[in-house]
Amino acid sequence: MTGPESRTRIGAVRDRPCTLVVCRGCCCGNPRKHPGTDHESQLARLRTAAAESGGRLAVRTSECLGPCARANIVVVQPSGEGRRRGGRATWIGWALGDDSTDDILAWASAGGPGVADPSSALVLQFVPSPGEAQARTRARARGRRARR
Repeated sequence: MTGPESRTRIGAVRDRPCTLVVCRGCCCGNPRKHPGTDHESQLARLRTAAAESGGRLAVRTSECLGPCARANIVVVQPSGEGRRRGGRATWIGWALGDDSTDDILAWASAGGPGVADPSSALVLQFVPSPGEAQARTRARARGRRARR
């Protein structure tokens, strides 16, 4: 198929909403691991907020994202505007209670990474992505070898 309708719009990223990627793999969303957390209610709240956002917020679920010891994980991906302003995906760990969900929604609704500042409580929940954690581990190992 050819023609304008078959082409990917290069500017489409510009209109991308702030996106919450919610881990629902082996540990996150698991009532056996976190029996006091209503995982389904949390996901429903996030999806409702996205539906009511007028397209400024999106929610996706994913299988295991990696840092299982810090479950539940939510990755806040910047909107197109946030990315242009230097925002990058932010990994949030221990997203278990209503207060955490409220903070995530408030930040994402205000624009998310690159657009709005997260609450100080939410900053305490920031965790490195698996790639960042591996890079830090490699850098520490190189530093130890260099000191020998």
